[in-house]
Amino acid sequence: MAEARAHVYISGRVQGVNFRYYTRQQARGLGLRGWVRNLPDGRVEAIFEGERERVEHMLEWCKKGPPASYVEGVEVIWEEPKGEFSGFEIRWW
Repeated sequence: MAEARAHVYISGRVQGVNFRYYTRQQARGLGLRGWVRNLPDGRVEAIFEGERERVEHMLEWCKKGPPASYVEGVEVIWEEPKGEFSGFEIRWW
């Protein structure tokens, strides 16, 4: 399987609804690497790296998010995989 890397910005009601926690759980379940964090402007930013099919599955999940969220938009920037992550984490900055 080909490796892929997606740099993602998610907008809507995505902060204060455990979006980062659920994203980490979903990404880990798919065996993806990277991170997720809140941005000061109210969006959530994430990088997902792994098998392209699994990254695409994660992006579909991001369009819905966890139960209390309301996703208005998902912006995806495809990048070259860098292999810099060993797991998936929540970042606080």
